[in-house]
Amino acid sequence: MASRLEIKPLDATFGAVVTGIKLAEIDEPTWRELYATWLKYALLVFPGQYLKRDQQIAFAKRFGPLEFEMAAISNVKSDGTLRVEKDNDDVMKILKGNMGWHADSTYMPVQAKGAVFSAEEVPTVGGQTGWADMRAAYDALDEAQKARVDALQAYHSLHYSQSQLGHQTRKSDGEYSGYGLHDGPVPLRPLVKTHPETGRKSLLIGRHAHNIPGVDREEARQFLEGLVDFACRNPRIYHHNWAAGDAVVWDNRCLLHQATPWDMTQRRIMWHSRIAGDPASESAVAA
Repeated sequence: MASRLEIKPLDATFGAVVTGIKLAEIDEPTWRELYATWLKYALLVFPGQYLKRDQQIAFAKRFGPLEFEMAAISNVKSDGTLRVEKDNDDVMKILKGNMGWHADSTYMPVQAKGAVFSAEEVPTVGGQTGWADMRAAYDALDEAQKARVDALQAYHSLHYSQSQLGHQTRKSDGEYSGYGLHDGPVPLRPLVKTHPETGRKSLLIGRHAHNIPGVDREEARQFLEGLVDFACRNPRIYHHNWAAGDAVVWDNRCLLHQATPWDMTQRRIMWHSRIAGDPASESAVAA
């Protein structure tokens, strides 16, 4: 059967908009082509899918086992009322924290493989999601910079990243599930990651990364922030203007992502399904 995939690359070093298919109905040959396309572009955008929750979970599971099936990323409470921004509850603090560039679950023992994300309700202004290509960022380093980052590692912690926003993560108001705020070992990860399927090198940095062994803490902070600033700029970034019904899937092994601000008096309901990483390639290194 001839492929129905219509692939339009984004105006960036990565990413593509895919049309001509319904994700809830793809057959095996189309799936194999889609997966290969995902490995190439790292971010695929699917307009107008309007996935039901069970359909999104089923699609995400085609990429592998899930770290968790579905979570709402939203300023709307389960009872339908809006969170008040000035109340700054724990969920609001996590929403604000997500506006920093990061990769998912680097603070867990096994980093996530990727995620499927979809939009149910979107605000009229703002609320984009941005992604940044860490493959192209690594490629853009000069040889001396590559040699330096190749030799370094950093710890990753959600406690650390939230603390930078003044979030006292050891005290819970019960609003946030606490996911990622564990008291286990703090994962140590190389600053350069080799993709287990494509073999391409990429930077593994972002807001959760801190404390490089063998480097002064303040020097490490400045170095890591400088890497993020260098990496997350055109043409290595893309920010998606959401419409209700849009779905995306991204490769968490080579992209960073971020939320962006919106008018919190407007509802924003997004659904996140996280694809579990393979322990063989996504586990933290032995500290």
